[in-house]
Amino acid sequence: MKKIYLESLGCAKNQVDSEILLTYALENGYERTDDPLKASIIVVNSCGFIEDAKKESIETLLSFRQMYPHAKIILAGCLAQRYADEMDLEEADAIFGNHDLSRFPEILDKVEKGQRPVARYPYPDPDCERDDRLVLLSFPRTAFLKISEGCNHCCAYCAIPLIRGPLRSRPMDKIIKEAERLISEGIYEINVIAQDLGAYGLDIDGKSHFVELMDRLSSLEGDFVLRMLYIHPDTFPMDLIGLTASRDKILPYFDIPFQHSWPKVLRPMGRTGDRTIYVGLIKKIRDAIPDAVIRSTLMLGFPGEDEQAFEDLKLFVKEASLDWMGSFLYSREEDTPAYKMRGKKEHDKAHKIAAKWQQELQALQDGISSEQMKRFVGRAFKAIIEEPIEGEKMAFGRIYAQAPEVDGVCVISGEDLKPGDVCTVRVIKTMGFDLDTVKIDG
Repeated sequence: MKKIYLESLGCAKNQVDSEILLTYALENGYERTDDPLKASIIVVNSCGFIEDAKKESIETLLSFRQMYPHAKIILAGCLAQRYADEMDLEEADAIFGNHDLSRFPEILDKVEKGQRPVARYPYPDPDCERDDRLVLLSFPRTAFLKISEGCNHCCAYCAIPLIRGPLRSRPMDKIIKEAERLISEGIYEINVIAQDLGAYGLDIDGKSHFVELMDRLSSLEGDFVLRMLYIHPDTFPMDLIGLTASRDKILPYFDIPFQHSWPKVLRPMGRTGDRTIYVGLIKKIRDAIPDAVIRSTLMLGFPGEDEQAFEDLKLFVKEASLDWMGSFLYSREEDTPAYKMRGKKEHDKAHKIAAKWQQELQALQDGISSEQMKRFVGRAFKAIIEEPIEGEKMAFGRIYAQAPEVDGVCVISGEDLKPGDVCTVRVIKTMGFDLDTVKIDG
């Protein structure tokens, strides 16, 4: 049997695409392998969001080409979609965009026949898109559920609309059907994802239907929980707070990418908030849900950021007391509105300053995150076990406050700790970002 290996780079949305690609491969006579040395086909499902991600994708492709000369290598995903007609990568035996994944078997067939396809197909009708996956790349009993594709916000720095196009909400009934299937297959944690969850439905009738969707999802029967990932702060659906407070199946975890706090930085980005507005939103969430966990992403180095802007951003971080925060440096992406805001020399100079500010900001947040975790000590929570620690009666896992792969983890002590099991743990102490816990039942 022909064997295929896939390297999935980038975000959770890309991971869902990877799972669909592998599903098509399995249905067309391929066997998945975790060893690229055994694969006749290697797929690099690339990311093209920022410069560092593009470099990683190309370096991964070149590395695989050098290490596994026997295999045919397909460059797929965001980088392929964005630059298919411009890249001169002889190392790739095929280049395949990420809009119509149903065409993947055609690409495989052409590659097997010695052809070198370079293909970007348009999106299919939403009703025709695949919603079942034979392969899940997450830890056991965890899955991502994508509810829409693309984005209409068109933030000045962001290449996502260039790569994935405008907002395309999936039909609600298809989302519900997919969730029901995941639950029936034993999935416990369903991570609901999109570029902006709150925008769901705006492309259909101009209104957000995300709260309605979460209402329906959280009303399904079964042993499962829902985690929401990525909600744009400027269009945050306020009714979501009350719904989350009233539904045990919706984890009180809010991932809100504020990006900055200073108006003279936010306005050129295409955003309408400021420090007072954003801190106010956080307060409303915590007033209604005292145990709410809030994660955000902040950007350093965008045109217009100066020392005054950075001081305001530090003040925001202190006032917000975010549970988790990631940061990244502005990447000057061609064809985005922000690209012409400054030239390369000015950008390189600003980038160096921003890199120092990023270190300072992250150190500030590290202390806040460590302090925030102390409120869980002495309390009991449900945890999902991800992987055992070899040779120990211990395992890594997560409680509701920890999203997969981006936050801290729980170190769980106890007997019979199996990946995918859900148990109750008591938090004994903090270990920086992580929690030291003991299994008490389940």
